[in-house]
Amino acid sequence: MSKIVRGSFTIERVFDTPVEKVWAAFADMTEKQKWFHGPDGPEDEHTMDFQVGGREYSKGTFRNGVVSEFDALYYDIVPNERIVYTYEMHLDGKRISVSLTTMEFAGEDGKTKFVMHEDGAFLDDFDKPELREQGTRELLDALAGSL
Repeated sequence: MSKIVRGSFTIERVFDTPVEKVWAAFADMTEKQKWFHGPDGPEDEHTMDFQVGGREYSKGTFRNGVVSEFDALYYDIVPNERIVYTYEMHLDGKRISVSLTTMEFAGEDGKTKFVMHEDGAFLDDFDKPELREQGTRELLDALAGSL
């Protein structure tokens, strides 16, 4: 029997970097590739069409041979202010989750307040909301390191 676990989380960060630079880390593929990847390094494949209606796709292979895929569709983009997108995650070709993500950026005094919220449907016990939140926090740590 199939199973859906629903989960939501919100992460707030303040980056000691101007909003334009934090924004570029999401909007520019070269900048994003500096931090947006799995724990085993860069992706095997990464494409990005950062515009409303555009897609982003990333595929990588873990050391253990498992293939991970991120497939996103952008719904709303306001430069230096917000991004809204949905995405699917797959492991070895099996869909493990579908999520809606919102990101808000606010610059003040050379810093950026960043708020990310995700609502996810985690499918058939292949992933869990707490694991996704942990992985997202690790990605944001990598982002902070790249800034």
